[in-house]
Order: sequence, then C-alpha cells, then structure tokens
Amino acid sequence: MIDQNLLFLKLGGSLITDKLTARTARHDVLTRLAVEIAAALASQPGLRLVVGHGSGSFGHFAAKQFGTYDGVRTPEEWQGYARVWKDARELNQLVLEALALASLPVMAFPASAIVTTARRGVLHWETEPIEKALAHRLIPLIQGDVVFDSILGGTILSTEDQFFHLAARLKPRRILLAGIEPGVWEDFPACTRLLDHIQLDDYANITVSLGASAGVDVTGGMVHKVTRMLDVIRANPGMDIRIFSGEEPGNLEQALSGAELGTLLSA
Repeated sequence: MIDQNLLFLKLGGSLITDKLTARTARHDVLTRLAVEIAAALASQPGLRLVVGHGSGSFGHFAAKQFGTYDGVRTPEEWQGYARVWKDARELNQLVLEALALASLPVMAFPASAIVTTARRGVLHWETEPIEKALAHRLIPLIQGDVVFDSILGGTILSTEDQFFHLAARLKPRRILLAGIEPGVWEDFPACTRLLDHIQLDDYANITVSLGASAGVDVTGGMVHKVTRMLDVIRANPGMDIRIFSGEEPGNLEQALSGAELGTLLSA
C-alpha cells in the first residue's frame, strides 16, 4: 500500500556539484536546497522524506578513471574502488552538514556499508534501520556509492538503483529527481522541446533522443534516470515520479508541496 506521507527526493550530482570540475561542491546551492526542504517540512507536518544524492564531480571522475562501474578485479582497480568511496563519502558529508545546518534530523545510510549486489541487483539490504528512522521522524540520507558485488567484484549502485529497491519496501507516494535541467528534453542536446509526460508505452520511441550527461557520469546520465524510474513505475504502477530543475529558487519547496513541475513519469 502506498504511504501517502512518504516522498523520495534525489538531489542530482549536476545540481549540487560542478560536474565539469573534479571534487567541486556548489555550497550555496546546497544551503538553499536544505532551507527549501526545511520549509516544505514545516508547512506539512506529516511529510516524511528519504533523501538521496548523486556523486557529481566527486565520485564520477575517479570512477571513470578506474572503470569502477564495470567491475573491480585487479589490485589497481580495488585501490580505485577505495578512492571512489572516499570521494563520494566526502560529498556525502557536505550534504549531511548542509541539511543539519537547516535543523533537519538527517542520518546517513551509505550503501557501501549495508548493501551487497549481483550485477547491481540487490542481494542483501536490511532496510529495517531506515524504516525505524522514518518512524521516529528522522530523514535517511543515501547516495550513489560503491558496493561489493558477487559477479563484478565491486561496482557502483546509483541513487536511482537504490530508490528502485527501497520503493518496493517503503512504497513512497512520490519520487522527485531534482537536477539542473527543467525536465526531460525530447531533443537533447538541442534542448528545444521539453517532454511534459513520459509513459511506459512511449519510452521505446524516445530513448535515442534523451542523451546522457553534460558532465562526467559513469552511471548513464538522463537515460539511466528515466529507465530506472520507469522500472519503479512498472513495479509500482500508482507511483508519481517527476524530473525537474532545482536550479530555480523555490522550485524544490514547490515540488515537495505537490507542484507539477518538470516531466511526469507514469504508467
């Protein structure tokens, strides 16, 4: 049964970092987004959140250098795996601190410590601690992260992949993906036609035009985001998912309050 009071929110790596410059956070944006989240929660006392974020220019540069997403086998690749973890962890701490400074009761649940996979499909994830945190009005924070994988050795589990698994357990009413684009472009990179709505039956006709990311993104950019979120809808047909821009001040607070921004994904 859908939990009407629960939302999943992703702060995209393109939004909270400069994806063209390695390990560069957008601190002013992080601060503003945290304030908007706090305002939305203050105006909706029953609202509960799971917040996730991408790695942006922190995890993706090292991950591309070492090929971490495709698998980890050699000693050099394992050294790279640890490097990717360190960089992603550094950004996670910055996000956590920004949210905490806005008086949000946030707790981090990094996948690298609690998830194992097989070719990026979750094998084990004990989600009860996240459920307990939500029950006590805390805000679980997840991130794109490295994980140990029974087939690939190690890999990267994106925030969207984690939302896919958690949605089946927690049944949020809505999933919101906040990035720098106003939605999903039909003609990326020309970016002249924005899609208002993507349905499962339409998707096969538009994948070629979606494009990937303008920066370094080893997990597939917009194509991966849309594909994975449609997987969520396929498994949870009543769920409402939106991809929108968090660049415009006030957009995130409005989206959390139910505004119909960006591109809607549905069955």
